[in-house]
Amino acid sequence: MPGATHFEEGAEEYDSARPPYPQALWDRLRMLGLLESGRTALDLGAGSGQATGPLLAAGMRVIAIEPGRRLATLLEAAHPAARVIASRAEGVELPAGRFDLAVAATSVHWLDLDIMLPKISTTLAPNGRFAVWRNVFGDADAPQTPFRSRVAGVVAARHAPERPGPPAEDLAAMTEALTASGLFAVEDVSTYRWTVDLEAAAIGRLFRTFSDWSPAEVEQAVAAVKHLGGSVIEHYSSWLLVLAPTRRR
Repeated sequence: MPGATHFEEGAEEYDSARPPYPQALWDRLRMLGLLESGRTALDLGAGSGQATGPLLAAGMRVIAIEPGRRLATLLEAAHPAARVIASRAEGVELPAGRFDLAVAATSVHWLDLDIMLPKISTTLAPNGRFAVWRNVFGDADAPQTPFRSRVAGVVAARHAPERPGPPAEDLAAMTEALTASGLFAVEDVSTYRWTVDLEAAAIGRLFRTFSDWSPAEVEQAVAAVKHLGGSVIEHYSSWLLVLAPTRRR
């Protein structure tokens, strides 16, 4: 999996640096009837458990699949009630009709959709749903701050090839990718905007978790925060896409 080595090397920092998903997103899932106690959830690319924990707290039984061994170990330690499978999801045999909810929280861009969409469609229970969401670290609709201007400059100076596939943070592009097969249809979509105040050290920890940021680029971001007074207000957003299987083959 691209980026797996990056996440493994920084597993502990990933666990502590990534901010949680907004409460409004969880409230939406609950309102849609998807967080029901006693039901079974499949957490794909679970990381260190940023989604696993709230799913368990809702009373759900959770099977969490995480390919990174160190991240999977952190996940097991933090959430012993979950069954953790340390493997790529593409290689895990999933029983038919087992799960009431499958989720991919800031992980769907790492999945091979040609393999996983048929598997997810088959493993969902008759009324099961596939929920995909992610945090977007940089709200394009917010006024550009001096720090974000510095970040844009760092990104513009790169010469690395772009990631394959649809842009991971682009809701429209991901929606098209997830529905193109005809196996899933959009049932609900929502977006959330939020802010967080981060000091230079916190920016360093967070940006080091981004697989496409080099150590030198992270240092440029940290230096920018220090130059701007030692802390910055970051405008972030999140989107949530709930998909219903069409059962077409």
